[in-house]
Formats: sequence, structure tokens, C-alpha cells
Amino acid sequence: MTQDPIRQTDAAARTIARQLLAEARHASLGTLDPDTGTPLVTRIALQTDLDGAPLALLSGLAAHSRALSADPRVGLMVVACSAKGDAMTHARLSILGRAVVAPADDTRRARWLARDPKARVYIDLPDFRFWRIEPLSGLLNAGFAQAFRLGPPDMLKPPAE
Repeated sequence: MTQDPIRQTDAAARTIARQLLAEARHASLGTLDPDTGTPLVTRIALQTDLDGAPLALLSGLAAHSRALSADPRVGLMVVACSAKGDAMTHARLSILGRAVVAPADDTRRARWLARDPKARVYIDLPDFRFWRIEPLSGLLNAGFAQAFRLGPPDMLKPPAE
């Protein structure tokens, strides 16, 4: 009989997942190619929205944008930014979610540019849009023998009290 390697989700796992998202600058985005239905994985710039949901700024000319417009289901992989050494020991978060176009309001735009000032070159081009990744579930691997299943509340910032 095989023992389930998934541990009970706890406050430490939630903290790691939220920290991975908050510190992320890039991620691997999985979409479904609209012509073939096969998986397409690309590297994207990533930040978070006010509630901690993953937020991407994508060109409408990119293959992943065309895929998202046809089918909003996504997979997202976020890996610890400062990790060194054996890649299999780095904390990582896999998210299954749905992508939705997010309005380019002044707050979202200003927050993006504060973390990525070089985006000023393209952020206002007509083909660029913000896409929010609405998490449906997640799998956190926080290191050896530290795997956790997560729901949206485990990854997003807790509501302000």
C-alpha cells in the first residue's frame, strides 16, 4: 500500500504559496493551442493583482493570447525566484485556473510599472492587455516530502478584516 505523499495544508504552506506568487517575476503558462488542441507552454512576465491573484501583461500577437481567447483554461507554474542549487528542491507552485481579461485601470498599471519600469515601453501599446489567472486549484511542492493541495483561498491574500 502506497502512502499518500500529500500533506495536510497548513498556515506554513499557505504562506509559501502566497510568497511564491508575490515574489514572482516570471512564470510558465500552459494553454491549449486553438488549432490543434495540444498543450502550449510559454514563459510570461507575472505579477499579482491586489488580492494576490496571478496577473500577466500579454501581447495580443502572442500565441498564448490567441489560445486564451479561444479557451481560458490555463496551467501556471511559479518557481522560487532566488533558488539556487538542485532545481528539484526549489519551492514551486502549479496552478490550474481560468484566465480573464482584466481592465487596465490606473492602479493596476501603476502597480505593474512600479515592479517592472521597463514595461513602460510597451504597456500602452494597443495589443497589450492584462490577464488575471483565477485560481481553481493548486499543488505546492515546498521541498522534499512537502507537497500540498491548495484551493483558491490558500493562494490568494486573506480578505481584509
